[in-house]
Amino acid sequence: MDKETLSASACPSQALVVDDHPLFCDALVLTLRSLCDKTDVRTAASLGQAIEQIEAGFRPKLVLLDLNLPDVNGLDGLIRLKSALGQCPVVVVSSMADNKMIAQALSAGASGFVPKHSQRQEFHRALTAISNGETFTPDSFVPGSAEQGGQNDAFDRLASLTNQQSRILQLICEGKLNKQIAFDLSIAETTVKAHVTAIMRKLGVQSRTQAVLVAQEARFSEILPTAEARHA
Repeated sequence: MDKETLSASACPSQALVVDDHPLFCDALVLTLRSLCDKTDVRTAASLGQAIEQIEAGFRPKLVLLDLNLPDVNGLDGLIRLKSALGQCPVVVVSSMADNKMIAQALSAGASGFVPKHSQRQEFHRALTAISNGETFTPDSFVPGSAEQGGQNDAFDRLASLTNQQSRILQLICEGKLNKQIAFDLSIAETTVKAHVTAIMRKLGVQSRTQAVLVAQEARFSEILPTAEARHA
């Protein structure tokens, strides 16, 4: 299987690799192109760059996403990407491959999870499974965890937000007021207020503080490395 490429039906016409570490990013691009030599593969070093490409008209059929990006906190980057991409499968490629993180990524909408230390054959298996409409996890993953219930509910509610609503919620989490959010996003303050109302309704909360708490449920800062340790 080492030299085997994927069938044409299993290869996406366009793919996006989102990883801020240049060596890892290049390695993922090379791996993907070795499996699908006709795929148009583009890259982004941050979630913001990825969203910009999507909003500019690029429509990937597959995204390989690192969780440790400079402009995201926990799994909210995955949630925002899923909101922007709709049905496009997103495969998380991360060094944080413990059972809990894999379960959380799947709950947040990932179509698969491939540990960064994986060999080329693992990506072959992952892309084949996803092209067949299946979810891919490494052999080490053990599904089912009783403590995931409340966290999964937070993921489900956050996943219902539009991309713009996700952006606004992120700014709310940063402590910004409606006027500041309107300025940052170049929209009317009344539009921000309407979005905030919709956000609270979708999240099933009554206040901005409660909305922030729901968002924090999906971030899991206790299992994410510090910024200083990301590329150690």
